[in-house]
Formats: sequence, structure tokens, C-alpha cells
Amino acid sequence: MESGPAIFAGVVFALFGAGLLAWTTTRLRHGRPVALGASPVASATVASVAAVIALGLGAWCLTRV
Repeated sequence: MESGPAIFAGVVFALFGAGLLAWTTTRLRHGRPVALGASPVASATVASVAAVIALGLGAWCLTRV
């Protein structure tokens, strides 16, 4: 009964993390800023860390099913 919300949350976190990581990688490869008005290195680092954390949370939620 409780596995439904865990699966949903895990999939949402995993999709968000994968999308953010792909978007950040694409922006960096094209030499475009990840966040306007911020340091390129800092914004890429923060976005990458957030993506990895979201992927980790998604994996953690999916292993709790």
C-alpha cells in the first residue's frame, strides 16, 4: 500500500536529476551559462550537485519499495 508513493517520488526525483544533469552538461558543452548573472563555475557546480542529490534521492526511494 505504501509502495505507490515511494515509486512515484523515486521516479520524479530520478527524472528531475537526470534532466538537470543533461541540461547542465549541454549548456557547458556549448559554452553557455548555466545561470544568468552568476559565476559559470559556481552555477555549474551547484546545478551538478543538485542533480546528483536528486538522483541519489530517487535511487534511495526506489530501493525502499
